Amino acid sequence: MTAAGLWVIVPAYQEEARIGATLRALAAQRDREFTLLVADNGSTDRTAEVVREFAAGAPFPVELITEAEKGVGCAVDSAFRHAIARGATGLARTDADCLPQPGWTAAVRSGLRLHGGLLCGRITAREDEHGPLGRAAFRALVAVGAGFGRIRPAHRRRHGYLAPYRMHAGNNMAITPELYVAVGGMPRRPSPTDRTFLNRVRRRSTAITHCPEMVVQNSTRRLRAYGVVGTACWYLDRGSGGRDTDPR
Repeated sequence: MTAAGLWVIVPAYQEEARIGATLRALAAQRDREFTLLVADNGSTDRTAEVVREFAAGAPFPVELITEAEKGVGCAVDSAFRHAIARGATGLARTDADCLPQPGWTAAVRSGLRLHGGLLCGRITAREDEHGPLGRAAFRALVAVGAGFGRIRPAHRRRHGYLAPYRMHAGNNMAITPELYVAVGGMPRRPSPTDRTFLNRVRRRSTAITHCPEMVVQNSTRRLRAYGVVGTACWYLDRGSGGRDTDPR
């Protein structure tokens, strides 16, 4: 993969209060040889303006597209396909409320070069949203979700999967363009989409690699909005109940 061939995708909706921190985290990467593509999913706040202001002095190329069809899956899919059409040789994604750690893009580049396929990174809780107990609860919920995914009967390999289940966080992933196109892309629908996308990859390829060097601090606002039990149901793929799926 050439230096210019890596694209970082960030879907965003109504994120004017948070996306600035995400953009600054990307500007602080040790490897800044990439193109940033923000897919605005029809925000009515200043999300797009914040991105344009950042782009004026960014240390890498920045593109902004608007996806009118609602749903994070729609924004991600359109952005990935835009990057592929522009010649991307590697695709990475994080979200507009997340903080990629300084070595994230370097780990993405190294992982794609060594393994190809799909890379699944490690998520931790943002340190500016909850105290130690909240971060511990987040770690526990992620561990429960990952464990449930591994033992869930529907995820067993007898159902046509080529690789074992491994929890996949859409806000910390990377993939080759070839594999993305081969599996049909991200489901074009609202969140959650991660598990469905992972299973599309599992039906097509065994090239799924856990990359612990890819670290992203994840927002815990769902924990605040849903509580521990509600968030657990979300991670266990039990939906949001009567709650709004967008926990702002």
